[in-house]
Amino acid sequence: MNTTNRLWHVAAAVGLALLAVLLTTFYVTNYKRHVQHGESQVPVLVAAKDIPTDTQGAELLGGKWLTKTMVSRRQVVPGAIASSDQLRGLIATEPTYAGEQVTARRFGTPAERGVRAQIKATQRAVQVAGDANQLLAGTLRSGDHVDIVAAWEREQDPTRVSRVIIRDSLVLSAPIPPKASGGITSTSDFSAQLRLTDAQSQKLEWMIGHGKDWRLEIRPPADAKNSPRWHENSETMLTDGAGQR
Repeated sequence: MNTTNRLWHVAAAVGLALLAVLLTTFYVTNYKRHVQHGESQVPVLVAAKDIPTDTQGAELLGGKWLTKTMVSRRQVVPGAIASSDQLRGLIATEPTYAGEQVTARRFGTPAERGVRAQIKATQRAVQVAGDANQLLAGTLRSGDHVDIVAAWEREQDPTRVSRVIIRDSLVLSAPIPPKASGGITSTSDFSAQLRLTDAQSQKLEWMIGHGKDWRLEIRPPADAKNSPRWHENSETMLTDGAGQR
């Protein structure tokens, strides 16, 4: 091997060595940056106490539900929330337990929860079947408030009475309006979902099973008022307005 070839081999070896040093330096530098980036502190929200499913995000904006803390970036849970304002207008779709980071993955819009987002405590979602007249099919809308008036016979005697048995129930789902063609042949042709308390649902169930008739009445959308509670029977109907001309 002549001198020129040897010089070329030496130069190539030196070049490869320098390239290896440069690559190693580049790798170490980037690794250090990555480690430092992962160790940097960032703010996250942590649940100060258990957040149950269906809790409104607006409720979490005040009080002692949340606390802000600093954690290393590598400890941040995917979807973690750093500001409570991000929860405004949302609702908890899964529980978050005390000490856990609050994440967007456990919250959603009320629409995602459906009727479940509109009931709490003693409230229940009840589906009622009836005919077009009973359920005001074609007129009733989701979001309306209704009273339920019913008539039945007393057990002690055959006297028939009527009265409003439930006040101010929210309509969760209205019946689909009847089609122009086709008749109404069954009381189960339509259905509506109502928000009732558990006690009110018992009254409605008894009335459906034992009463003679019942129907929904739409309440005014604003400034609705109730007349004094009373019932009607043949005697009250006969004497109502007696002596007046």
